[in-house]
Amino acid sequence: MRTVVLATGIAFLLVSGQAFAADDQPLPPQNAKKLSEIVAKVEQRTDFRYVKEVDWDSGGYTVTYYTTDKAKVQITYDPVTGEPK
Repeated sequence: MRTVVLATGIAFLLVSGQAFAADDQPLPPQNAKKLSEIVAKVEQRTDFRYVKEVDWDSGGYTVTYYTTDKAKVQITYDPVTGEPK
């Protein structure tokens, strides 16, 4: 019984530690455009097919998408202006 309680306590500490680490990630500025607005701009690009991935870091949103001719495109957008960098 002690082993189960000990294992549960250790698992709880590991999970809660990861949750606190997530708070250290940089956030978009208060006046940032909505991500949906930026993705809508990408979807209007010539030969757009689909969005594969959107990443955030302090430099902006990096959108990875594919075109109708299967070319992979990565563009970093300024979070405030919504324009490509």
